[in-house]
Amino acid sequence: MPTQTLQIPTADGVADAFAAFPDHGERHPGVLLYPDAFGLRPELTDKAVELAGHGYCVLVPNLYYRQGPAPVFDLPGHIGEAERPGVFAQAMPLIQAHTTERILRDADAYLSFLAARPEVGAGPVAAIGYCLGASLAMRTAIAHPDRVAAVAGFHPGFVVTDAPDSPHRLVHGLTAEVHLGLAEGDLTPEAVDELGKAFDAAGVTHAIETYPGTAHGFTMSDTDAFDAEGLRRHWDRLLSLLDRTLKSG
Repeated sequence: MPTQTLQIPTADGVADAFAAFPDHGERHPGVLLYPDAFGLRPELTDKAVELAGHGYCVLVPNLYYRQGPAPVFDLPGHIGEAERPGVFAQAMPLIQAHTTERILRDADAYLSFLAARPEVGAGPVAAIGYCLGASLAMRTAIAHPDRVAAVAGFHPGFVVTDAPDSPHRLVHGLTAEVHLGLAEGDLTPEAVDELGKAFDAAGVTHAIETYPGTAHGFTMSDTDAFDAEGLRRHWDRLLSLLDRTLKSG
């Protein structure tokens, strides 16, 4: 698959990003892929290349570009239990600084950049994300109901919180179809119920599925949480959603 490292102008600077495209010349649907809290790295670029092989133009931004190009902090090749505390100590200040206002400004820039690419078709796009990225995908779709037709989030974080602007409180503006693939323990049963009721009240077509036997981070092969069956189920659900919402026409 053709791949590129790109520079995206934003309201706050220039974001570096990875892009993967199908290897034939037609225009294809766009997918904005938000990384997990550990950021842009080979694990995410591999997922983008896989998606491109299924006929999608995929953009993976460096969430932490304000602090520098990816990788912004030191990451081991494999993030095991021994490495997690050190990695999170570096990541948490960046996560906390990534406010809703920043998320929405960046989303505007990413979607505009994706739409302007000659490889990307004129139809709607998908916003997908992992862990932290799931909440970014939801916020992007809520803010751009005319442009985002699908949202997928896997082992999602920060989608149901106590904050007044928690994503689950804002889904009345959502028009995209949603799939959330949860690890066991990602959300309490009460939070799952609250989220489902919010989607139902907003008329959002959605699925909230707990993937059996998985731990938070199960799609990431560079972590101890990786689960091969969970990853396979993730691809099945994700590709079905994208084909249904972006290729149906």
